[in-house]
Amino acid sequence: MNAVLPEHVVLSETDYGAVLLDQRRNTYFQLNPTAVLVLRTVLDGGSEEDAVRRVTETFPVAEERAAGDVAALLERMRAAEVLQA
Repeated sequence: MNAVLPEHVVLSETDYGAVLLDQRRNTYFQLNPTAVLVLRTVLDGGSEEDAVRRVTETFPVAEERAAGDVAALLERMRAAEVLQA
């Protein structure tokens, strides 16, 4: 997956995860540590499957559940235009 943040989106890491600020719409997405792991994986050139693997290696979650959650997260971010893939 060739994922990138659009020019109008800024990623800011926090003590509790990260925030994606959409400067065009003046809105933000708060990301928990799991969502940050998924985002970093795809921004670093990893696939959706790579993100699922990293989630299941890092957190106590079943692969099927992680796959659904990762897919839903990436779809929401693309729909909100804070992630381009």
